[in-house]
Amino acid sequence: MTPPIASMTGFARSAGSGAGIAWAWELRSVNGRGLDLRLRLPPGFDALEPALREAAGRVLRRGNVTANLAVRRDDAARLAPDPAALEQVLALATALAARIPDAPPPRAEALLALPGVLRPAAAEEGELPQAALDAVRGGFEEALVALVAARRAEGARLGTVLNDLLAEIAALHARAGAAAAEQPAAHRARLLETLRDLLREAPTLPEERIAQEVALLAARSDVREELDRLSSHIEAARALLAEAVAVGRRLDFLVQEFNREANTLCSKSASAALTATGLALKSAIEQLREQVQNIE
Repeated sequence: MTPPIASMTGFARSAGSGAGIAWAWELRSVNGRGLDLRLRLPPGFDALEPALREAAGRVLRRGNVTANLAVRRDDAARLAPDPAALEQVLALATALAARIPDAPPPRAEALLALPGVLRPAAAEEGELPQAALDAVRGGFEEALVALVAARRAEGARLGTVLNDLLAEIAALHARAGAAAAEQPAAHRARLLETLRDLLREAPTLPEERIAQEVALLAARSDVREELDRLSSHIEAARALLAEAVAVGRRLDFLVQEFNREANTLCSKSASAALTATGLALKSAIEQLREQVQNIE
């Protein structure tokens, strides 16, 4: 079964706890020319980066992806006194007790309760247990699965929009074909007017020159080639949407070809009806281009 078309836009989150830490991953994905994964890891987790990049590369083709990891350690189990702060408050408390008659000596629990005396124990990279690293890595892969699902859900919506736009372009193509049937008559009228002007300015104009003008205007009036190419582009776009997997770049290139044919159609138009249809085509193609930018 062919996977659904995927967008490059999505968000996912996963969280968990264990091995003395609580962690949370947030993954955000937006449009990008290629796959650009930006990892924001707290100290001690840098060793995971190669494995995380490999995991992302297996399931994502394109998009600018930002992955933020937030970690909270089990501080209650890892408190340690700050030696400098403890010495300072002990000296102050002892000096104060010496000045007060019959004052009891400073109590340890009271000193430890003072702000700044106890702090979370500093954890170095080497102190992180492998179980904690494995849990964080598993959480990243869990978030990746959710991100892929979010991008595919957005892609399904995009697929509907793109098919509707292609149907609109196909209808405009048919209308342009009908309007193009009137091109020869319009160009004949223009040709006769041009010939009259030429003969007024140069009554002895050579027949070869007249033949050149006739051939030039005839070539300008024929839009069948543009309409044929536009029809093939529509079918190619539908085939790519059916293929679905990693078709964003090819669709982007194809839409440029759509636009080229619509521009030529407008430039060759000799009637208001065909010009109006050509402009409507350009508008629909621009909407198609904007939506295609979101596809993986």
